[in-house]
Amino acid sequence: MQNIGKTDPEVVAIITSELNRENNNLDMIASENYVSKSVLEASGSILTNKYAEGYPKKRYYQGVGLIDKIELLAIKRAKALFNAEHVNVQPNSGSPANIAVYNAFIGANDRILGMSLNQGGHLTHGSPVNLSGKLYDFVEYCVDKDTEVLNMDEVRRIAQKTKPKLIISGYTAYPRIINFKEFHEIAKEVGAYSMADISHIAGLIVGGAHPSPLPFTDFVTTTTHKTLRGPRGAIIMCKEKFASAIDKSVFPGLQGGPHEHIIAAKAVAFKEAMQQEFKDYAHQIIANAKTLAETLMERGIKLVSNGTDNHLILIDLIKTQSVGRTGMGKQIATSLEEVGIVTNANTIPFDPSTPFKPSGIRLGTPILTTRGMKESEMKEIGVLIAKTINNPFDKIIKEKIKVRIAELCKQFPIN
Repeated sequence: MQNIGKTDPEVVAIITSELNRENNNLDMIASENYVSKSVLEASGSILTNKYAEGYPKKRYYQGVGLIDKIELLAIKRAKALFNAEHVNVQPNSGSPANIAVYNAFIGANDRILGMSLNQGGHLTHGSPVNLSGKLYDFVEYCVDKDTEVLNMDEVRRIAQKTKPKLIISGYTAYPRIINFKEFHEIAKEVGAYSMADISHIAGLIVGGAHPSPLPFTDFVTTTTHKTLRGPRGAIIMCKEKFASAIDKSVFPGLQGGPHEHIIAAKAVAFKEAMQQEFKDYAHQIIANAKTLAETLMERGIKLVSNGTDNHLILIDLIKTQSVGRTGMGKQIATSLEEVGIVTNANTIPFDPSTPFKPSGIRLGTPILTTRGMKESEMKEIGVLIAKTINNPFDKIIKEKIKVRIAELCKQFPIN
């Protein structure tokens, strides 16, 4: 950062502080990850200079021959990686990617079936404060109240009753395997399109650690960060017969000039995800999450659905005996951050509190796995998390935990 240091030392100071924060804390936010130096370099490349409105071979600017090569390479790699018929690599993030699908195939006030935000769905899956909830008629399905797992018979019943035009699967806080095939079959039964938002689990899918919604699902959206370990951005995958409508919806429907430096970084991340090392990484994420979940439960921490099949864990603080109160998510998340464990407060299924004062904690293992940690570290970290949750205001206990977390961070530095 020599050049920034000369022109803007204030920004350098903040970036340096953030690097130190990431190095000296265990970041367990399930939606975050650390990219490789190669992805970082592509993200900050001179490709940021170039405007390239349109698509390869159909641009509105000159001087785009090399840009076309970058975008075509990203498309080729994404198709191979996900087994997709068509890929649009231009969406700037997951939210506009989802809106682009709706914009292409769903009319204003048409009905869409998705999971409630409070149950684990995303804002763009119909939250009333989001554009999706304002433009479309969303109906919701939930997890089973007893098992806290999806009941596909109930999803089918709701779909048959409400007759949606689109059915969405894929979530931000659901710790179990998603049966994408059955979601697609239900959609076909009621004459709806099927869409899977795999933003959280894309890396697990391409690593062979979770079933894929492709090639049968009509539309698949994903961010390229999270478990995929790429730059902040998104892609849309679909069947070839939907390609033209999807492309027109992204540009000129929602976006102008694509961020070609980020598309280059996506291409790099796709290549990295094709390697055996990444497949091993995806399986290790889940092995770590399962070990962490077991350790927490052994120490009295209640988990939603009593475990996990993927990268994330959702803690129910109401049913955790040492807490036993609603709306404690923020306070517990703050206590964990004070010892060097970064998580986020999160609603739990049927949470009696509000999203502003949720009763759960969401945490994940992608970053810890990126740093090289395995099951033995998960066991120790699980003990430390449980101690913090069980003693959130005990300064002596928390100080000892903080010291051990700092030691672990030094043992597993960011590469």
